[in-house]
Amino acid sequence: MILETSIIVIYSISLLLIFMYALAQLNLLFNYLSSKKKEDTSPLLDLSNPDEVPFITIQLPVYNEMYVMERLLDNIVELEYPKNKLEIQVLDDSTDETVVSTKKQIDRLHATGIDITHITRTDRKGFKAGALKEGLEIAKGDIIAIFDSDFLPKKDWLKRTVPYFKDEAIGVVQTRWGHINRNYSILTKIQAFALDAHFTLEQVGRNSKGHFINFNGTAGLWRKTCIIDAGNWEGDTLTEDLDLSYRAQLKHWKFKYLEDVETPAELPIVISAARSQQFRWNKGGAENFRKMLGRVIKNSEISSKTKVHGLLHLLNSTMFLNVLIVGILSIPMLYIKNEYAHLRPYFYVMSFFVMSTIIFFICYWFMYKNTYGSGFKNFIRYIGMFFVFFSIAMGFSLHNSIAVVEGHIGKKSEFVRTPKFNISKYKDSWKSNKYLAKNLSINVIFEGLLMLYFAFGMYSAFVVGNQGGDFGLFPFHLMLFIGFGYVFFKSLRSKV
Repeated sequence: MILETSIIVIYSISLLLIFMYALAQLNLLFNYLSSKKKEDTSPLLDLSNPDEVPFITIQLPVYNEMYVMERLLDNIVELEYPKNKLEIQVLDDSTDETVVSTKKQIDRLHATGIDITHITRTDRKGFKAGALKEGLEIAKGDIIAIFDSDFLPKKDWLKRTVPYFKDEAIGVVQTRWGHINRNYSILTKIQAFALDAHFTLEQVGRNSKGHFINFNGTAGLWRKTCIIDAGNWEGDTLTEDLDLSYRAQLKHWKFKYLEDVETPAELPIVISAARSQQFRWNKGGAENFRKMLGRVIKNSEISSKTKVHGLLHLLNSTMFLNVLIVGILSIPMLYIKNEYAHLRPYFYVMSFFVMSTIIFFICYWFMYKNTYGSGFKNFIRYIGMFFVFFSIAMGFSLHNSIAVVEGHIGKKSEFVRTPKFNISKYKDSWKSNKYLAKNLSINVIFEGLLMLYFAFGMYSAFVVGNQGGDFGLFPFHLMLFIGFGYVFFKSLRSKV
């Protein structure tokens, strides 16, 4: 009975943590809805008055961006802003032939009178954080705008964002990500689904109540003095943006999130690219939890509610580990439930945690209808999208859990960039992309085994007990089977 008790305890703790996270999401939904009733009365700079126009430095951290570099530079130079108050830094850590082609394009743009410089380093120390820090040392701007290579801000982007720095306490202005290839495939649709939830429900929900949010690494602006006051960029985690965001807010800098300003970008279209991005984000989140836990708890100047939301925010990625634990243990739990009749009342109580899924379903619906609209037809489509999203998200849980565990135990790894493609039509080929990972991860084998494991879970529903089976966990095991099956077969196919 010791083994059974251990399984029940671990399963219960994981379910409880997931439920706590769901409750936090529900609270963010209430915050989000209440924020919509309030008028934004933020003071704004008058950019028609030359005396109020701050100098802007645009930083473009890039690394081996053969397919999107030209598109990026052609787009950035179209931003509307007084040319005498604007400089562009191309922070180029590339190690391939793009260094030469990028320099040629920069020289061409510079010849037209654009203040643009090409900054290269002899090594990638600190990776993206190191490049940003080095560029900051010679930046002319009071405000620093940052764009990754796959982002395409609209011409009026600076005019819509810079005015919010009128408030001297504002350290960061962050905009919402858009998706230029949202409908490319199932993979891009579920990525967009997850990111839309973050950029509506979570960012607005936290920011509207003064809780900590994060600069998302791109499509935002920093006050230069804020970066320096917070301790500058540090490369000891894989998510340097989250790290600096928390250090700045612990120093009482305010963040302004602009849901209405969308900055389009490209989503990874190949599962190996999505895997590398997910690994970096989830491991970096765990690293920052490890780094920031004590600082957040010990800070006596922030409210208890902000601390709770902050810790759950930093634990976002750890939910994948809890989902994996619950999934794996759910099959032995099915047998334990039907073997020990006296434990059945406990399982009825634990079924209350179905509420977690219902809470997520409700929260994500409000996000979904922001993009696609309400109405019965859209709601039916949403049900299908939610099912697919949840299934595939759970299919990534092994991969992401490995990242989370590495982050929590302090195992260091290199900053692996996400390959860019400059492809938006499904018929366009991505297989010639030179930056794609060539080797198949051994984790894919385990994902295939988990697919079979959850097929066994579905079979078990028909044979356990003596009452004709137990189908309470069948939908859960079906979603896990579909999710791990999708990730497994998609990963294999991406290598052929």
